[in-house]
Parts: sequence; structure tokens; C-alpha cells
Amino acid sequence: MAEPSRIKEIPENEMTAEQKKVFTDLVAGRGKMLTPYKIWIHSPKLAAALETIGTFLNKKGSLNEREVELIICIIANHWKGEYVWTAHVRRCLELGIPQSVFDAISAGATPVFERERERAIFDLAAISMAPGGGSDEVYGRAETLLGRNGIAEVVGLLGYYSSVSMGMKLHRVPVRAPASA
Repeated sequence: MAEPSRIKEIPENEMTAEQKKVFTDLVAGRGKMLTPYKIWIHSPKLAAALETIGTFLNKKGSLNEREVELIICIIANHWKGEYVWTAHVRRCLELGIPQSVFDAISAGATPVFERERERAIFDLAAISMAPGGGSDEVYGRAETLLGRNGIAEVVGLLGYYSSVSMGMKLHRVPVRAPASA
């Protein structure tokens, strides 16, 4: 039997003025109240800052949607964040990334990528999550393919989705079953 969720939702009519503003801004930026914000809204200043960062990284950065989703899956696997992993692998598959990539990632192996930028992202994420500064070759290849702004966004996504993955695990958010056709 699954343990109960620790999410404590705040009904809109019970939110403070600061929480209501964050809620309104979040819905304007993302279209709905995403589950991680149900955690972060208890600290409205944090939620507001993360909404700005998350909306930028997901919708306004230099990386394309496939690349963003791949990064999310890499860090979700690192933290064993099942909720985030499940949702974002599903989206990656819809975007055309082969299942073999996620089989390899979940097995701790290096996947075979069809796109050079995706391989650079995987390798950059791997050295970012390991001790030390990592290989100059990997960093240089990432700089050539993604640019310094791309490297900054990869690191930003790894940090942001570390928080999402850990928060969802800590709050025992249940993994949604795939929608039936």
C-alpha cells in the first residue's frame, strides 16, 4: 500500500495575499498550478522565484523542448524521482527520443543518441553530477554545440529539477498511471 501524500494544499480562499499573487502569476505563466508549486507556495517568495526560473527554463531558454525534457529525465533518474521520471519520459517518447535512451539511463549506462547536442547534454549532465570539474573535452564539446548560455541553462535545469524531484519524493506524490487511449 502506498504511503499517503504529504502535500498540504492551500485552498485559494485561504491563501495569503502573497500566495494569491504567486498563484495568479503561476497560472499566467504555466497555465495551471503545477504540483511542485503546491509544495513551494507555503514559502511564497521561494515559489515566486522558482516560477520565474521554471517558466524561463521551460519556455524561453535557448534549448529546444526535446533537450529540456531529456535534462529533466537525467536529473529525475539521478534522484530516483519516480513521479518526474514517469511524466517526462512519456513526453520525451512523444517527442521522438527512443525508449532505448531511457532504458540505458535507468540502467546507469551511456545511451546512444541520434543527435550530437543531446549526447553533449547527457555528458555535460554526467560531469555536473559527479565530483570535480569534469573532462575538458566534454566541457569543450558542450561549449561548441550549446554555447555558454546553453551550458548555463543545462546547469539551471539540473538544479531546478533536482528541487522538483526531491520535493515530489519527499512529499510522496503518487505517480500517475498513463492515460488510456
